Amino acid sequence: MENLEKFYINGRWVTPNSTETMPVLNPATEQKIGRITLGNGTDVDRAVAAALIVWQSKLFGSCGGSRPTPRRPPT
Repeated sequence: MENLEKFYINGRWVTPNSTETMPVLNPATEQKIGRITLGNGTDVDRAVAAALIVWQSKLFGSCGGSRPTPRRPPT
């Protein structure tokens, strides 16, 4: 059984603020195969802040922080 108790934020595994967990079940057998931590508002804020820094930096790539123009599928 695997325990996935950390979140991957800003390029590293971090301990979540939340302590709430839930089991992960195999859908075919309904056997418990792991446990994950559920994030809370503080965890979300930390992830969004890290994503915003990357989005606004040159780390995001050639987009330079802007969104690419959506393209229509060929007709």
